[in-house]
Amino acid sequence: MSDARQLLGMKGASGTSSIWKLRLQLMKPVTWIPLIWGVLCGAAASGNFHWQTSDVLASLACMLMSGPLLAGFTQTINDYYDREIDAINEPYRPIPSGAIPLWQVKVQIWVLLIAGIAVSYGLDVWAGHSTPVLLLLALGGSFVSFIYSAPPLKLKQNGWLGNYALGASYIALPWWAGQALFGQLSWGIVALTLAYSLAGLGIAVVNDFKSVEGDRKLGLQSLPVVFGIERASWISAGMIDVFQIAMVVALVLLGQHFAAVLLTLLIIPQITFQDIWLLRDPVAFDVKYQASAQPFLVIGMLVTALALGHSGFSSAG
Repeated sequence: MSDARQLLGMKGASGTSSIWKLRLQLMKPVTWIPLIWGVLCGAAASGNFHWQTSDVLASLACMLMSGPLLAGFTQTINDYYDREIDAINEPYRPIPSGAIPLWQVKVQIWVLLIAGIAVSYGLDVWAGHSTPVLLLLALGGSFVSFIYSAPPLKLKQNGWLGNYALGASYIALPWWAGQALFGQLSWGIVALTLAYSLAGLGIAVVNDFKSVEGDRKLGLQSLPVVFGIERASWISAGMIDVFQIAMVVALVLLGQHFAAVLLTLLIIPQITFQDIWLLRDPVAFDVKYQASAQPFLVIGMLVTALALGHSGFSSAG
């Protein structure tokens, strides 16, 4: 299990001397999954994705851009700027352990960024965009990733701003990319997915519990540091639940009643697992909570996306 954790970039990983395993650990493949899923949701919401070779290949390229390349860039640059915190919280990570030199980390950052931007431009060409929407999204998302991790702004120093930037990067940005690739990115979808990203803020808080010690020592104002672990767990659960329920209300208003019922049924087990794991001891049970609850959240995202594509809302405005 520790070897698998090492490859996925998870806490509790074993050490390795393989440079390629170290590079993969820096990219944290476990974090790619929400980005890849977000692209799928955007494609579904567009209402224009077809199961034909060109569309499938384009969607896979968009997933490659959003996940391994740009999420990999985000995670690598975050590890670069967080090396002092990781020396306290996760000293086995490649940089604080000294397993990989900093110059190689910098090379990896630039390679992933340039490759991600190149793929985004290629997708704009494929889609025939007069305005390079995918390129602009890639550049904007990469800039947010930079200011999230790097001083002087370092958004992650503020629990609210940093976690919302993270939530929007995991929900809204890949959704926009998938939707823009196959359809029209409307202002209505932008607003709705930004609201949905507030549930992502709650998910991002869960990742802060494991870093409380290092955050407190280095002055980062994560929500568990500011409010304490117990209150932060309630904030996390509340954000996750309230803004998914807001999506239920939106689906009802759009006449998508069956989808609204499905989404409600998917929220119920999340609340149950919050009571079992998150609210009981988020430090000890954060991984168990995410493994048990988040599948229901991401399935709910797809249900919402399909309903939006069916309603015609995605192309309105």
